[in-house]
Amino acid sequence: MPNIKPVSDLRNYNEVLKDIAEGEPVFLTKNGRGKYAIIIIEDYEKMKAEFRLMSELAQGEQSGRENGWLTMEEVVDKLGKKNG
Repeated sequence: MPNIKPVSDLRNYNEVLKDIAEGEPVFLTKNGRGKYAIIIIEDYEKMKAEFRLMSELAQGEQSGRENGWLTMEEVVDKLGKKNG
């Protein structure tokens, strides 16, 4: 279940920080609407890495559509490895 608190709870930020766990951010509201999310740094780094990977995969897919796809043999040749 999401951990939702009003932003005014930051006055006692130690209590808010205690409620943050891996994979379980604290969501802060302002005027009854979601405004901020506090997450542990490991989750933040993981999200950044996942976003970067998804972006690179999308670029590769776009390149394949625009320039054509390589066969498995062409990939092996480009990598300089023998087919196994």
